[in-house]
Amino acid sequence: MAIGGPDRGLEIVQRDLAFTIMISYRTSDHRVKGVVVRKFAVLLLLAGFFGATLWGCSGAADGPGAHLDPQKVLRINNEAEPQDLDPHVVTGVPEHRLNCALSKGLVDLDPETLQPIPGAAASWELSADQRVYTFHLRENGKWSNGDPVTAQDFAYSFERMLHPALAADYAYMLYYILNAKPFNEGTLKDFSQVGVKVIDDRTLEVTLEHPTPYWLGLQIHQSYSPVHRATIEKFGGMTARGTQWTRGGNFVGNGPFKLVDWRPNEYILVEKNDFYYDVDKVRLDGIRFFPIENKLTEERSFRSGEIQMTTDVPRNKIPVYKAENPDVLHIDSYLGVYYYLVNTTRKPLDDKRVRQALSLSLNRDALTRDVLKAGEKPAYYFVPPGIPGYESVPALRYDVDEARRLLAEAGFPGGAGCPEIELLYNTSENHQQIAEALQNMWKEALNINVTIRNQDWKVYLDTRRNLDYFLARAGWIGDMVDPVNFLELLLSTGGNNQTGFASEKYDQLLAASHAEIDPERRRALLHEMEAIVLDELPFIPMYFYSRPYLRSPEVKGYRP
Repeated sequence: MAIGGPDRGLEIVQRDLAFTIMISYRTSDHRVKGVVVRKFAVLLLLAGFFGATLWGCSGAADGPGAHLDPQKVLRINNEAEPQDLDPHVVTGVPEHRLNCALSKGLVDLDPETLQPIPGAAASWELSADQRVYTFHLRENGKWSNGDPVTAQDFAYSFERMLHPALAADYAYMLYYILNAKPFNEGTLKDFSQVGVKVIDDRTLEVTLEHPTPYWLGLQIHQSYSPVHRATIEKFGGMTARGTQWTRGGNFVGNGPFKLVDWRPNEYILVEKNDFYYDVDKVRLDGIRFFPIENKLTEERSFRSGEIQMTTDVPRNKIPVYKAENPDVLHIDSYLGVYYYLVNTTRKPLDDKRVRQALSLSLNRDALTRDVLKAGEKPAYYFVPPGIPGYESVPALRYDVDEARRLLAEAGFPGGAGCPEIELLYNTSENHQQIAEALQNMWKEALNINVTIRNQDWKVYLDTRRNLDYFLARAGWIGDMVDPVNFLELLLSTGGNNQTGFASEKYDQLLAASHAEIDPERRRALLHEMEAIVLDELPFIPMYFYSRPYLRSPEVKGYRP
């Protein structure tokens, strides 16, 4: 995940208009989280934008945000109706994009170097033993209601994220902090024993379990986002979920924008936060996020000028754009893996041999070449390529004969007697095309019946969390540039391990990798963990992402 600095970003040119903005938001596939996100932030530098006459088409001209200059409001698609806007509850990429507009953590990352740069904290120091960080918050840091952002706010937010009663899926992201894990698991009751200490209103001290060089980079993740204590307490208290504090008129954040209006299944509108510490660099009046799940609708909205940039492209449209309108089609690299979750508690998927047979009978090369067509790479391992200092060892392959042998060994020769397996995906034409392709592959290779079912984003997330599925589409976009961010998905107690699979050995290896500071020994531990993933297959990797999207020629200087 990369966050922009003040002088880099996107430029949209229209006549002689000139505006600039600094905005961080995460671009990822659904989590997809877990799904997505997760997940790259960008800095936008804008000079007006086109299509302003469409501002009133959703009824906003006479409602909230009517005072905003249409030529200073960015309109983008956000892929889905968000699960919530509570940063400590959500897991998806659509939610993360919104969080990055509304919230600011202690630290940002430079988009090109990925080095930490100041966020809500103006500076920090690290102790000689590399375990204790001392953050100095900005003197002019304020919430969107004008209250000062304090060290107490961050301490409260970390306690909330870790509180067992909140049951945050991403709580494990804070386990690097001293005693965070036992507090989250309920074996330690006193938060004062967790490594978070308020020195004074502007000084926060955080003690880690062990030296963790990449820990600063985690601060851009929503699990480290601050929440406004008075607002949380007003609407139900620290551990209440799904309350009205995240609605327009109630939400208080410390990001470059503030929430104005949330009209479910229509749009979310944010406007410039005048109390933001770097408000002079925010020249947009606002951003409107559309929850367009249908990729054909999204593409039509782009062609009509209603949105400036899409999140994806219908796969059958990619050759057309390449041939007829290549200046608006962009395909970027993307640190993410598309895979299927396997409910290892359900028959016949509780048998590793069946899971292996499903993987062996997938022609990933044909999938990426003939179905996806946007530069995706077949995934014969789990951790995406491109992470400095780590290279996965391919362990998966396409071998129909071996797949049939394993299925027969599991008691289903030629597919006979194998129970019907349902494949779940969140509503999307692209996900449907992939599901149908896999359905055909499994029928042809193994003679098993796989049915497919789609659900809207929020329902789909609940279904996965409740293990009410057989196979379920998933994707993970890196929260940070480190392989552990992908491998910790299988932590037995982790909120994003929604497979029913648990391994004491795996958990021990993960804990050892967190504590290991020698690069070679740490890499060996990570490779051993990935080998377990590829042998047990609670996740079945399909492909490594690229990011195809449409962008108007008026948009200049965009950095993915």
